[in-house]
Amino acid sequence: MLLCRSSTFFAPSFNAKTSQYLCSYFTKKTHLLSFFKNSPICCNHSYLFAKHIKDSNFIGAHSLFMKKKATFSNSAISATSQSDEKSVGGNVVSKRLEKRVWRDAPEGVLRFKLDMCSKVGDVVEGLRLYDEARRNGVELNQYNYNVMLYLCSQNRGENGSDLKLACKRGFEIFQQMIIDKVPPNEATFTNAARLASVMEDPEMAFDLVKQMKGFGIMPKLRSYGPPLFGFCKKGMVDKAYEVDAHMIESGVVAEEPELSSLLKISADVNNADKMYELLHRLRTSGDWDVIKVREGVVRGGGGWHGQGWLGHGQWRVVRTQMDKKGVCGSCGERLACIDIDPRETEKFAISLSKLVFGREVKADFIRFQEWLQQHGPFDAVVNGANVSLINQQTFNFSQLNNVVNRLHDMSPSKKFPLVILHKSRVNGGPAQSPCNKKLLERWKNSGALYATPAGSNVAWYWLYAAVSCKCLLVTNDEMRDHLFQLLGTSFFPRWKEKHQVRLSVSRSGVALHMPPPYSIVIQESENGGWHVPTTTGDDLETPRQWLCATRPVKR
Repeated sequence: MLLCRSSTFFAPSFNAKTSQYLCSYFTKKTHLLSFFKNSPICCNHSYLFAKHIKDSNFIGAHSLFMKKKATFSNSAISATSQSDEKSVGGNVVSKRLEKRVWRDAPEGVLRFKLDMCSKVGDVVEGLRLYDEARRNGVELNQYNYNVMLYLCSQNRGENGSDLKLACKRGFEIFQQMIIDKVPPNEATFTNAARLASVMEDPEMAFDLVKQMKGFGIMPKLRSYGPPLFGFCKKGMVDKAYEVDAHMIESGVVAEEPELSSLLKISADVNNADKMYELLHRLRTSGDWDVIKVREGVVRGGGGWHGQGWLGHGQWRVVRTQMDKKGVCGSCGERLACIDIDPRETEKFAISLSKLVFGREVKADFIRFQEWLQQHGPFDAVVNGANVSLINQQTFNFSQLNNVVNRLHDMSPSKKFPLVILHKSRVNGGPAQSPCNKKLLERWKNSGALYATPAGSNVAWYWLYAAVSCKCLLVTNDEMRDHLFQLLGTSFFPRWKEKHQVRLSVSRSGVALHMPPPYSIVIQESENGGWHVPTTTGDDLETPRQWLCATRPVKR
């Protein structure tokens, strides 16, 4: 059963008067969510499919959830024990073989295909696979449901009807997950909140976030995005501040996107004190080392001083760009570049490997780590498939070779970069041509080619290699799908900024776009001026835009 907010009820037709887009599974006042009861959904005085359920039954539902969670754990332990004891001809069946069998089973095939849909954002194919699996009696687990919720919440559609349909299906899938008594996790609530956000209902999104703690689930930063951005978009400043306060209470540290939205809405209502607080929270959102920032200010401008608003009179705010060295085209100040602490990188590499072990064949990834220890470190890692397919209809080894040679020439050690490709790319298709075979053999003999095994997600391999080698990563993959969201850390965006090399392809050839020599964050200069990045910089053909704000300083 799902206990929803009381009062107004919304039918599946999405024709409710109070809110055009809300689905039947929620109502308008705050209440606890309660999963896993006999009744799929129930509201205080409006309900679907079932009789009225009292609020006190939340305790029973939560108890059932915890009991079910324990049952799952015991079952898993029991199954593992039995699995280890299985033998054929006196030999213990290896876990690797069992995993291979699982990959070929309907559940494994479904997971692989849904992951591919998630990677390319194909919600139509994802829904087709989901419907097919239900018709064929394939058991869907928490991971499958979360991927589907993610797909539906990310769909923007070309028109309103597509958007409406995707969200309707998303809430239906959320409802089915409850009916199937599949335990929710943080990703479940976050994706449901995103669905509410797409329907322009930040109140519902915030309700979902607030109810996570009742299930022993701590919200993450991404959980707060839907309600916070929704309230800011609607100009509901008090509600936006309430979300911010809830984040602080939960020990969640807001980062640049969240603080930027709060800054904008504070400016709209002329809340100067809140603006200054937010600007400095923005400045410190990267956990910069204070000494390093001050050194950066001395070397070339940027950073901060923390002495409050400086200067007097009217602010002069202009749009500007930075040159290749990070010098502002308007005021001439140079932005600071703050290095990442090597200890943070090592900690991130360890957490990344732990995450991968839960999603890849452990023996395969350990073999890769050992290979990397033997052949590394490298100055650069290349996402081979991504580079080969930029502006291409088919896999282009010539384009990949061009990038590899460029990186080889740029390397201080004159070492080839590490090219990571899936096994199928190395053994089939264009790889079979004599010219490409020779190319692959050359890289292999140089210790610069690694082919990931069948069934692996190659993204984990090239990301781990770049992080552990502390080197450049050459890819146009912005790493935004649900797998990368599992990293859940403020370190990852900062690492990308310093290490990702992007490419553009034109008639004149392939151009490498190196990481900028300055930090792309809000910075305060010694004279009290501010520089604020206003575009993402994802469009390689268009320079990143900044705001430069200055005013006279008394000497």
